[in-house]
Parts: sequence; C-alpha cells; structure tokens
Amino acid sequence: MSTTTINADLGEGLGLHAFGNDEHLMEVIDLANVACGFHASDPQIMDRTVALAKEHGVSVGAHPGLPDLAGFGRRAMALSPHEVENIVRYQVGALSGFLTGHGVPLNHIKPHGALYGMVGRDPELMRGVARVAADYGVPVLGLANTAHKTVCDEFGVPFIAEVYVDLNYDADGTLIIERTPAPAVPDEAAARIRSGLTQGVIQSVDGGDLQVTFDSVCVHSDPPNAVDVVRAVRSAITFS
Repeated sequence: MSTTTINADLGEGLGLHAFGNDEHLMEVIDLANVACGFHASDPQIMDRTVALAKEHGVSVGAHPGLPDLAGFGRRAMALSPHEVENIVRYQVGALSGFLTGHGVPLNHIKPHGALYGMVGRDPELMRGVARVAADYGVPVLGLANTAHKTVCDEFGVPFIAEVYVDLNYDADGTLIIERTPAPAVPDEAAARIRSGLTQGVIQSVDGGDLQVTFDSVCVHSDPPNAVDVVRAVRSAITFS
C-alpha cells in the first residue's frame, strides 16, 4: 500500500471570518499546513487550528506567506533573501508558540502562495527558507523539480515532494499559481493521482505528459467540495 500522505492548507481565516472546511478536513487529511498570520490567520485561529489537529492526530506544519492580507499572499513581492528568511522565521516562531502550548511538535514548513513560487524559482530566496527549516530540524514541503528540492539538498534539509490536484502545471512542470483557482473535480483529481502513482506521469495544462515524483498530495481547503476531493484522492492512493 502507498504511504503517500494528503496535506491541506488550513487556519486561513481572520478574526470572525472563517474560510475553508477545516473541521471536516481534519478528519481525512494527514498533514495540516497552518497559516501563521501574514497572508491569513491570527492568534485565536492558530490556537484553534492546532488544537483541532491534535484532536484528530494530524501533523502540523507552518505555512508562512507574504505580508499581504488583502491579496491573500498570492501577489509576488520584491524581497531580499534576508527578508524572506526573516518573514519565514517570524511566522514559524509564532506558530511554534501555539504548538508548544498544545504539546504538538512542528512537523514541516511549507511556504504559501506567491512565496512558494518565488522561492521555487530563486535559490537565493529559498536558502532563507532552508536555514529556518534546518534550525528547527524539520523537512520542507515543495516541488521536486524546483529550487525547493535543490536547496534543501544543499542544506541537508529533508524534503517532501508534493503534487497538486487543484492547480495546473505548465509544459515545463512549473506550477500555475492562480489567485482564484477553480475547484478540483473529485474524479479528475483521483485520476491524476492514480496516473502519478502507477505511471509516474500527470498531464500538463496543454495535455502533455509530465514526469512526477511525490510523497504527498496537496488539496486546497477553500473550495466547498474539498472534503470530497480528499476522499477521492485517498481512494486513489489506497488502491494504487
């Protein structure tokens, strides 16, 4: 049986506003990437999300993003490598306080949104993320064919390769990060994962075959059918 995990980005509300299907998703995922306050979340939401993950036995990772609440961290910014390191360190530190309070270990770090794309393209920026991961002794979730992996290898940081079912890929394997991605269709998501696990390929946006290697599947939490997508993906993993 495959040991491939399912991860989701959670805790992405703000104040009285809740987004996503956190409570139900916690029942069906393995890893929660918890927002740390820059693109979404606040102290109360981080506290509740960590407590919910602990209740369901879900491993918790930090999901640091760009300081852009209005754009939900999906608009690229011009930052120096030192600035990237500092915003990641700041956010991981914030979440770590709540993890300590609940007796839950930090499991991983996964950059969010535009920051994820920025550090995947630029090894200098990615080194800031890797330094923080090395200090905490945790792996990074990212894309295998980018600076996410090459820089982690450079720093001796464990790496967890992931694949997306609700975002598309360019012909060169680049993830297409959209500000408002369309929800995944459960059957199509399952078919992508079966293909990736059994044949080592998924389709790019132009219909070509992309070679893929992954240890985890990311499902975004905000579409209303996210739980159905996770269940479809879980079935594909179980029977591949």
